[in-house]
Order: sequence, then C-alpha cells, then structure tokens
Amino acid sequence: MISNVADLLRTAAASTPGAVALVETEPVRRELTWADLDAAVDDLARGLTARGLRAGHRVALVAGNRIDMVVAYLATVRGGMVAVPVNPRADVAEVARMVTESGARLAIADDRGAPLVRAAALAAVDLVVAGADPAAGETSVDDLVAAAPPSTPMAPPDAEARAAILFTSGRGGPSRGAILTHRALLANIEQLTALQGPTSDDVLLGLLPLHHVYGLNVILGQALHAGARLVLVDGFRSDVLLRTIAEEGVTILPIAPPVVAAWAGRSDVREALAGVRSVVSGAGVLEPDLADAFTASAGHVIEQGYGHTEAGPVIASTLVGADDRPAGTGPRPGRVGRPLPGIELEIVEERTRPAEPGDPGEIRIRGANLFSGYWPDGADGPDADGWYLTGDIGYLDDDGELVVRDRLSELVVVSGFSVYPSEVEEVLSGVGGVQEVAVVGTPSATTGQAVVAFVVAEDGLADDDVVERVRAVASESLARFKQPSEVVVVHDLPRSSGTVAKGRLRAMARSEILGLGAEPAS
Repeated sequence: MISNVADLLRTAAASTPGAVALVETEPVRRELTWADLDAAVDDLARGLTARGLRAGHRVALVAGNRIDMVVAYLATVRGGMVAVPVNPRADVAEVARMVTESGARLAIADDRGAPLVRAAALAAVDLVVAGADPAAGETSVDDLVAAAPPSTPMAPPDAEARAAILFTSGRGGPSRGAILTHRALLANIEQLTALQGPTSDDVLLGLLPLHHVYGLNVILGQALHAGARLVLVDGFRSDVLLRTIAEEGVTILPIAPPVVAAWAGRSDVREALAGVRSVVSGAGVLEPDLADAFTASAGHVIEQGYGHTEAGPVIASTLVGADDRPAGTGPRPGRVGRPLPGIELEIVEERTRPAEPGDPGEIRIRGANLFSGYWPDGADGPDADGWYLTGDIGYLDDDGELVVRDRLSELVVVSGFSVYPSEVEEVLSGVGGVQEVAVVGTPSATTGQAVVAFVVAEDGLADDDVVERVRAVASESLARFKQPSEVVVVHDLPRSSGTVAKGRLRAMARSEILGLGAEPAS
C-alpha cells in the first residue's frame, strides 16, 4: 500500500531503472533515468535529515521547472517533511510572506529563486542552492549531500501526513496555504489515471509550473505513477516549445489557455503536434471559440477540466465519458465534464439544500482527494460529513455535465436579480478595441449593487470611444440590469497569483477615484 508520494518513484525505478525519467531541455539538455532520479532523491532526503529536519518540518522550494525542483520535492516528502512550492517569478514580498507564514526552516532555490530568498532577508531560514554557486553562509545541494552519513531515508508510513502546503486564492481574498496530505495527492493521481492516463510509453510535456498544483500533481504525479517520461520546460516561448515537442516525441500535452491562444491559427502547429495523442487544457477557463480555432489549426480536440488546489486539484473532466462522443468531436461548449471516479459533486443553495435540476447553485464536492484545511490549523476544510463548498456557482445540464458560471464571492445582485460577471465579460470581450475586461459589483443606493466594467483598450483608441462601444454592445446584448453602470478604461488589470485581483477592482469601484479615471496598478 503506497502511503507516500515518493513511493511512486521507488516503484518506477524498480520497474524500469534504465529508462529516461526526466529531460531538461535548457540551458543545456540533461537526462535522468528512473534509477538515477531515485538515488538523487535518496541522497537529498538524507542530507535534509542530517541538517536536522524531521517529519512535519516545512521546506520551501523556490525553483523553476527543472530536474533540481523535482528532486527537491520528492526528497522533501520522502524524508517526511512538508514541501512549500513558491513561484520563483514572484516578487520578494510574496516570497517572504509564503516562506514566513509556512514556518519553513530551510529553502531550496535555483539560480532564479535564490536571489529572491536572499532579498527577503529571512534570517531564520537556511538557504540551500541548486545548480548555482552559493553565497557566503549558504550551502549547495552537493555539499549538503556530501555531508550526510549513508542511510536509507524513510518517512513514517502515514498517508494522512502532510505532504505539501500550496498557497492559493481560489476562494477569493488573500492567498492561503492549502494543506494537502499524501492521501489527497495520491487519490487525485489515481482518479485521473482511471481515465485516459499515460502509460510508460508516453512522453509528457512539463510546461505548467511545478509550483502550481496542476504541474506538481497532475503532470508530475501522473508521470511518476505511469513511469512515463517527463520533458521539463521552464518558460513559454512559442517557436522553441513547438520544436521541443516534435524533437522530444511528446505524446501528452497538458497546456493552459494562453498557450492555446498563441498556437491557434498557426500554420506550423499541426506538423509540430503530429505525434501528440492527447491535448488537455487546465489551470484556467478556455473559451469555446479559442478551442475551435486551435482544433482547426492543430487537428486535435482539447479536453478540459475543472479543479481547485484544495481538491488536489482535478474535480471534473471532459475525459469522463469521452469515449461515448462521436470520433473526432470535442467537448460541448461551456462544459467542463463530469466528476472524476471517486468524487461526489452536488449543486446546492444555502450551503446544503439541493438546487432544482438545471438551476445554478454553489458547487460542493466530497472525495479522498480533498485537502485538510488551511495552514496552520486546518481551518475551513471539509465539514464533518466530508463535503467542501468550492465557492463556485454552476449547474449540471441534462446529461450530467458541469457548467461553471462564476465565483460565489463575485456574484452581483442588482434589484434582486443575479448577474454573473463571466456572462457580462463574455459579451464585452467581443467589443472591437477591447483587449481585456473584468466585471465586478459595487454598492448602489437604488439597486443594492451595480455592475462596473473595467476594460483594457487597444493602443491608439481614445477612452471615450471605447466606453461608447462597450455601452452600445451592452445595450444590444444584455438585459438592462446586467448592463454596466460604469465603464472604466485602465492600462491593465491587477493580478494576484496569475488571476485578476477583483478585490482590488471592487475597492476601486467603491472609491471616489472611480469618477476620476484612475488606473489600478498591475
């Protein structure tokens, strides 16, 4: 019985020790076999233990999609410690907050992450540097390993032990550390594998970041489970990535909507993806028109899914029941599929009362893949019956497929009528001259709440022209209560953890600055 995520590596190394496990393409191409990866993880786990770390201690991982990051993660959990993945492209304040709030005693960082940890001035945190020279007072991974006595690292077999703390703002507001146990991570890997999971003959693309749960547990987790080769790519450069996919023989392509947008319409994408058997979009909403444009260019339909960090992360996927669709057809527009095997999903009103069939309500879920609450005390996790309210609004169609409408926290109620910001955004994003749009609600003395649209205009367009276009389309395509009471043109939209920070937009919409045309900082 596997009780530790790193046991998946042990199994793969025993099965095919000489097969290539990891490929790192830049700055120079590197390969690691399953046996060598297993040995490297053992060595680093031994080094962490010799440094005084014990089961339950947190280790911050501030590194990109490189072999060193995979080794650091698996060594941390093999030693019984808790991994805290941190974005190496985050700002110093964000790195400092995550490392400090998690109580990490040690940070492992690559050449990009190490300067951030140094700048954060975390005196209580030891810094171990991977793939670069350490500064005074720091240690290299090689020196840490060399100083450790020979032993076999082994964590106590406990599937309920914490494996990772992943910071997320999935339910809105400031990001919080979701506590994921080995049980939760392993359960979601098994749930995904029950679909059209990879085999040992597959080659997966590791483009989505390993500091994000999708990259960490969906992509790396499935590669470990299947013994499949994982090609690590640190950063997106369209032409280089297409060439890498062809040269490395990638067969499974997990990507995100920005990548789909970059490739849709290209004449060379079909040839580059000729060896790919499965394309899956995750980590964001994929618009139906964009999916269709990609399929026309690449010759591949895109499967989609729905998830939360708190669920390890995948909850539903269009791969469930995909075999019943006519050959060559993709998911129906707007659908994110059915729940994975082993996951229960309900649509409820007022937290527990089942919604009427077809009516939107809050999505709640139950399954072994759920987290154990938020760091540090496990607050706001699943209830006593195992149910977790996602904070998302959605409904199940007549075929049992999930349609996600919006975040509960973002729902706008105008004169008693519900307005889903995503519906308004979809209409306004088609306005000529509008690059991006975000819709929020603001208090109103007459209607309770009012709709406010923040739009980013194309270069060279006057603000008044853009506002006029937006209002014209809104009046034609939206019910009166859904039409924006204010349209604010901004240079860009503020973001947090890669998503639009609507809390900051709501604060702007409530402020007196709104009428002065002020612009939020990006």
